[in-house]
This record gives sequence, C-alpha cells and structure tokens, in this order.
Amino acid sequence: MTSSPEWNKMLRGEWYHAGCEILQENRVRCKKACEEFNAASYASRREKVKLWRNVVGDTRPLPLQLSDPKEDEALFDETDPYVDGPISIDHGLNFKVGKGSFLNFNTLVLDTCLITVGENVLFGPNVSLYGAVHPMDPAERRGLKGPEAGKEIHIEDDVWIGAGVSILGGVTVGRGSTVGACSVVTKDVPPFHFVAGNPAKVIRKIESTMDPEFKNKSE
Repeated sequence: MTSSPEWNKMLRGEWYHAGCEILQENRVRCKKACEEFNAASYASRREKVKLWRNVVGDTRPLPLQLSDPKEDEALFDETDPYVDGPISIDHGLNFKVGKGSFLNFNTLVLDTCLITVGENVLFGPNVSLYGAVHPMDPAERRGLKGPEAGKEIHIEDDVWIGAGVSILGGVTVGRGSTVGACSVVTKDVPPFHFVAGNPAKVIRKIESTMDPEFKNKSE
C-alpha cells in the first residue's frame, strides 16, 4: 500500500482519488475478508480471530491450539477483541481495535484514515465510524470524479458506545466516557463524560475511581 501515492495522501488526510487501482484492490480484499468473517457466524473463537485478523491485516501468528476448547478460547482474551458479525469495513488496514473490546453486530467502518478503538471498549449494535469526507462544493465534488479525504477517529480505553451511534471523522472519544444510543458525535468527547443527542452534547460528568481527577466525596 505504501507504494501508492494516493494511499499515502489518504492516510495523511489530504485530498486523494479513491479510484486508484491499488486502493481499489485493497477494498476488494477487505470486502472479501469481511464476507468470509460474516459467513463464519458459528465458528470457534480461534477461527473467528483468524478471520478477523485477515480483515485488519494483523499478521501475528496464532498461538498453538490447546486441546480443551474453553482454554483455547481463553488464549485470545488478552490479545484480541471479540467481534460479532456481520461487519462492513472499507480498508481494514487502517482499523485498530484493542484487546478485551466488543464490537456488536452491524459495525460499519470507513477507515480512510487511521481509526483506533482502545481496550475494554463496548459497541452496541449498528455503530458507524465515518472517517471519510467529500468536498462541500459540488463543483469540486463532481460525484465519483472528484477527490475524497479523511479524518482520524480515536476511541480511547473503557468507552461504551450505545446502539445506533454515528461518529464522524476528526473525533476523539475520551477514556471512560459513554455515548448514548442513536447519538451523532461531531466533536471530541471529554474523558469520563456522558454525551448524547444529535449532535451529541455533554449531559454530565461520570464519577469513577478510574478517573485520575476522581475525588471521594466521603473524604
């Protein structure tokens, strides 16, 4: 991928042309990998991890298989997320998800730029991460002939994203926060805050001992 100038421009958030042959080849690769993952609904944890790693281009070797199915499944608790299909991901190579996280069914990801999901993150069903953008001026947009661009999305550790949430490019969702169901997140979410609505707005602070700024009211 790095051999393509358009790929490099895409990752930098610059305007690029999505019709580039190399970019399209990777989109086809990722689409096929998603289809294989989605078709394996009842596969073992090991097989699902293998198929997931194919989607995101994770080339780490799998650990040696254990004879006990439960013990073998537990091998992946500290290495990989749990992903419930179906999923739809654009490029895959720009999507990074931490261990212990759960992506519920119908996760949709346009990973034009880097999109990261931290550890111990929970997604409700039908969560969409939109990293891609188009020019506002239709004279520049020109349908499929014009350029595209992207903005990174970062979801930090210990976040809960409710069902039906859409997160737009350029957004960081801070650690320990919660996004209410069906919200559209257009701006950064502060750590340990609850946001909701369209566009999402801060509802309240979340009091948690995990927050470095937490103060015990009983003291």
